[in-house]
Amino acid sequence: MEAALPLTGPELTFAVREGAVLEHTAVPTLRFALEIDAGDAEVRSVALSVELRIAAARRRYDEAEERRLTDLFGPTEQWDRSLHALHWTSLSANVAAFSGRTEVDLPVTCTYDLEVAGAKYMAAIGNGEIPLEFLFSGTVFYAGPGGRLQVARIAWDREAEYRLPVAVWRDAIDRHFPDSAWLRLPRSTFDRLWAYRSKHAHLSWEAALEALLAEDR
Repeated sequence: MEAALPLTGPELTFAVREGAVLEHTAVPTLRFALEIDAGDAEVRSVALSVELRIAAARRRYDEAEERRLTDLFGPTEQWDRSLHALHWTSLSANVAAFSGRTEVDLPVTCTYDLEVAGAKYMAAIGNGEIPLEFLFSGTVFYAGPGGRLQVARIAWDREAEYRLPVAVWRDAIDRHFPDSAWLRLPRSTFDRLWAYRSKHAHLSWEAALEALLAEDR
């Protein structure tokens, strides 16, 4: 059985300085500029793990947002118990050698699948900011006395906060899927919709859905 790594070593601190759209990507992707401060230590490398969460309880919501968030958190009268942080994604990054302080980019792929809790939350927010929590763990390799390589775990309580403008997330999505939304259906429902479209000779799925919605008026 391997011995646990010690917690002694450089006391790394983390801060997220910027959230922006990552340019020239095949899928919607955000870029978070992460600053890592190791004090006076000489760091050889960091094997970094990051859990990214949406701190949903750290902002206020208007009536329209409350209605759209019912699927996630239930009726608003239950929010004192049900409004909680949502796991968005987990990331891994290898940080190159640095002394004192460095900055790295954390790329975060975004989905427009509204069955995913994070995307459903983002799509429900009309404007303002999305409160995020970054929780860090991993291993730091650093120079000990005489330059000897030392290894330690990152302290379990290392974290950072950032408030991402919802407009940045929308920009990332709209660059790849402008004015679009994704809807997943059971195969049986899709087959019925396909039959309806064929029967009425609708030229697109949008036209078929618009006709169905018109019937419901």
